[in-house]
Amino acid sequence: MSFFNIAGILVALAAAFAFINHKLLKLPTTVGLMLLAMLHAVALLLIDWIVPEAGALTAVESLVGSIDFDQTLMEGMLGYLLFAGALHVDLNDLKKQSAVIALLATIGVLATTFIVGGLTYVITGWLGIEVRFIYCLIFGSIVAPTDPIAVLGIVKSLGAPKPLETKIAGESLFNDGVGVVVFIALLGIAGLGEHGESHEDLEKKHEANHVVEPSEEDLGNRPNVDGEAPTDTPDATRQPAQPEHEHSHDVPEHIEQTETTAMDVAKLFALEAGGGLALGLVLGMLAFYLLRSIDHYATEILLSLAVVTGGYALAMKLHLSGPLAMVVAGLILGNHGRTLAMSDKTREHLDTFWELVDELLNAVLFVLIGLEVLVLSFKVPYLLAGALAIPAALLARFLSVGTVVMALKKVTGREFTPHAIKVMTWGGLRGGISVALALSLQEEIHAQQSQYDNVGELILTMTYVVVAFSILVGGLTMGPMLRRLGLAGQSKADAH
Repeated sequence: MSFFNIAGILVALAAAFAFINHKLLKLPTTVGLMLLAMLHAVALLLIDWIVPEAGALTAVESLVGSIDFDQTLMEGMLGYLLFAGALHVDLNDLKKQSAVIALLATIGVLATTFIVGGLTYVITGWLGIEVRFIYCLIFGSIVAPTDPIAVLGIVKSLGAPKPLETKIAGESLFNDGVGVVVFIALLGIAGLGEHGESHEDLEKKHEANHVVEPSEEDLGNRPNVDGEAPTDTPDATRQPAQPEHEHSHDVPEHIEQTETTAMDVAKLFALEAGGGLALGLVLGMLAFYLLRSIDHYATEILLSLAVVTGGYALAMKLHLSGPLAMVVAGLILGNHGRTLAMSDKTREHLDTFWELVDELLNAVLFVLIGLEVLVLSFKVPYLLAGALAIPAALLARFLSVGTVVMALKKVTGREFTPHAIKVMTWGGLRGGISVALALSLQEEIHAQQSQYDNVGELILTMTYVVVAFSILVGGLTMGPMLRRLGLAGQSKADAH
């Protein structure tokens, strides 16, 4: 299916669902679109199950199968959405909350990763699903960062106290870049992927290697979820017996596994995160000086578009964090650029343009998230593991946020907005980024260790369950929660 056909179908679906939501459901746009897309996908699944010969799923399966969700979001939409979101964040407000945002985006992400990973290891063990601990940690890194797209789309309409809104929005803008770095580092420890290599690099590498997967006769019985080596192998390929606890760490001979050290992780973080921040600063300042030298709104909008399109592509080519680069560039142009380099006419047109881009891409993205139901594995143990992962993720979020907030209160002596820990725990929504990372994990496992496919299916299903709960339940109840706590409509309040 061509790009134009895919885009046409997705925009048409987004427009139809947006109309239905606006006329009938009247839910927040992101929530309404995702809900309608999910219901549409589930209805098709039911029809196909009841009347298989009807072929109800054919067109939608062809559409979803034609889209690489991971690349579409992480290497396409995300840069535009983050830039558009950062344009409207006040840098002075962000500076006032810089300590809590920085700690939540770093220590908070790491703490959540390990807490969720540990709880997931317990949950899967209790359900009788054998999964290596490193994969549980990878799942923790997938659901650790809050999704800026989901958060910004809901928080901006709630009227929460400004400092609280800034904390939630600011954290979501920065922690996804950190979360991706943690995810990549854990992939390296698990023997998956290569540091700093893009999807195109990995695909070329796999094609060049001409990897031949072992046949069923070579593998014997298919391994369980944790990749335990098969027990019934032909005598010709049977390996010397090893202790049972070593089986889950076996790696097929055709895979070259390199050891990932703490120094590797530190270098990766410095390159990806630090380099992304530096690139965003350079791009933002360059665009600022160019904008200040002219007064022609069409050209100025084109320059802002070039910052995102060209800047994100450059970040990916240099293996830097594109999301962090776009956040920094957006903050510079949305603050210094808006006040010192743009006329009133340019500001009006720039805001209109990026609000339209934001709304359009958000609509398409959440329709895509809803349709991803079609790629899930509806195995009862997997769904149950996902359901149990919801309270695990909430508990991890509560502990990480609570620890950071209480520590800052004790060190600085400042008071935060009442009920800040509760609101930030419940308002830490997960979204498209988590789904994209889970899909990329499944692709990595399939490409490099195809006999371990089950763990990819498990983590994708668990991630989707957590994301669906986060957006549909968390997104719908944020407003009532703020009203019950007496925090709604206080966006102008002067509180910490």
